[in-house]
Amino acid sequence: MSTTKRIEPFLVFADAAGNIYDHPELLMLCRRGNELTLPRPDELIPLPEGSEFFLLPGRSALGLDPETGQVEELGEPDELAVAVFASPAHTLSATAAYSTRPGAPVLPLFAYGALGFYEGQFYVCAKRVDMDHRQEFCNIPRARIENGARKLRADLPDNRLVRHLTGCALTYGCPAARNLALGRFEAPLPTSRTCNARCVGCISLQPEDSGFPSTQNRITFKPSQNELVEIMRRHQSKEKRPIYSFGQGCEGEPLTEAALIAASVAKFRKAGGLGTVNVNTNASLPQTLPDLAAAGVDSIRVSLNSARKGPYEAYYRPNGYQFENVLESIRAAKASGLFVSLNLLYFPGITDGENEWDALDALVAETKLDFIQMRNLNLDPELVMRLMGGFDFGPCMGLANFLKRLRKSNPWLGFGYFNPYLEK
Repeated sequence: MSTTKRIEPFLVFADAAGNIYDHPELLMLCRRGNELTLPRPDELIPLPEGSEFFLLPGRSALGLDPETGQVEELGEPDELAVAVFASPAHTLSATAAYSTRPGAPVLPLFAYGALGFYEGQFYVCAKRVDMDHRQEFCNIPRARIENGARKLRADLPDNRLVRHLTGCALTYGCPAARNLALGRFEAPLPTSRTCNARCVGCISLQPEDSGFPSTQNRITFKPSQNELVEIMRRHQSKEKRPIYSFGQGCEGEPLTEAALIAASVAKFRKAGGLGTVNVNTNASLPQTLPDLAAAGVDSIRVSLNSARKGPYEAYYRPNGYQFENVLESIRAAKASGLFVSLNLLYFPGITDGENEWDALDALVAETKLDFIQMRNLNLDPELVMRLMGGFDFGPCMGLANFLKRLRKSNPWLGFGYFNPYLEK
């Protein structure tokens, strides 16, 4: 009978210059919500290629002394905690364990996974939830992306949206924009300059007093039908299984431009346009969805951090709509024949709480939505806990149990990380 060797990674930390070390004695700890714990044996995976290390300023690493069972803090000024942003297609099952020192800055808009080191290998608490290689660029030279961006600009020289997206690819390294330049997978189609939500973790617009900047610039113009359709047609000529997605990180809420989207998609479809047309949305305007479906939109992806009104509105801070409108939109989309995904912003210790699971399971069962994309909530973990401090999430079940129970309860439900191509 074979046995699986138990992995017990050691704590990792860094010096002020960013050099990373493994501790010779203290074991890796991780955090789920406010709970400090050792990693579960089934959640440790070798650090995926393309992941990024983060030095956590003003934060001390925490580890477990296996002899005493006590949590120990590395408190020297030049000893700092380290976290990892797992590469796309991976969902974190725990965040980094650290102690915050007085005056520490708010962390930028990323997810901070728990990291350890064992026998020459880094390990992270995470699970690969999608086998698609859509956002893997490790073996693609930057020159190839640059050449693709130049060719795209040359082919559509008067298209403002092309200039915006190639700038996103080369300046911010946006995966969706890079794929457009490479002519593969999913084409981003930002359309909206404004938003009717004020998400705490918005990556394109942050108030000056937020303590952290947005990670990219929001679009400053309204694209024309021709600009949108030109990109769709060109992408179709490059990709055999094309996906076109309205609603990107560099814009506001696409449903505020539903008329433009419907007219553009109808024009594309009338000319024989093929592929999956998707809208990434906060689902705030249910009345727009029947017209989008009639125009040729295939799917929507609804952004959600919680299936409960209180935690949802605490994060999204709706401006002119309510959580009930989101539920109405999911129902309207299904009634209109659209494929409905959730963009579930997963945070360990909150999303996998029993109360959260119950609400999500009830939503899936009632609406018969099709798919859940297991995305990470990109926000300072302590800010998340302050934001959600007034809500009872119930005992934490862990990512593996969370997924297992949802699959068992809703056998038709699909899981992944990216917008799926829909066969017709």
